[in-house]
Amino acid sequence: MIRSAIYPGTFDPITNGHIDLVRRGSVRFDRLVVAIARNPGKRPLFTAKERLAMAREALRGTPGIEVLLFDELLIDFAARLGCSTILRGLRAVSDFEYELQIALTNRKMRPEIETVFLAPSIRYIYLSSSLVKEIASYGGPVSELVPPVVERRLRQRYGPPAPALPPAKTPRKGTSR
Repeated sequence: MIRSAIYPGTFDPITNGHIDLVRRGSVRFDRLVVAIARNPGKRPLFTAKERLAMAREALRGTPGIEVLLFDELLIDFAARLGCSTILRGLRAVSDFEYELQIALTNRKMRPEIETVFLAPSIRYIYLSSSLVKEIASYGGPVSELVPPVVERRLRQRYGPPAPALPPAKTPRKGTSR
């Protein structure tokens, strides 16, 4: 029996934290569908097709991964694809309350589909797409936060990164300044 899971999100844009979760999830499931929600109500920076293209490029070569768009109830999309598990990431306690509410509602509608939560790797616990967009909008460095394809797209939207500031001058020993 093939163990199939779905990892849904807006992915506006996909971050290294998302990719970490996908890679860790891909070793636990035979098939993992990264499901990109069209979700125009969130007013995403990137179109659904742009988000799909970035995610596909960022995840190219990861075995057992499919990247698809969806515009319906997640639980129905998961059932239609034959996924028995919904994979979700939890960064903080604030994520838990919201995610638990959704997981319990999904279980009520389709008890055969279970939700599994993974905590992010410690190096990505703070990372969110919103934070990445804000940093990029001010010309800040995002290369360690997102895959190269996303960094290129962010720079196309917001312009090149701001020049690095010179190092702060430190007073010499024995001076009063």
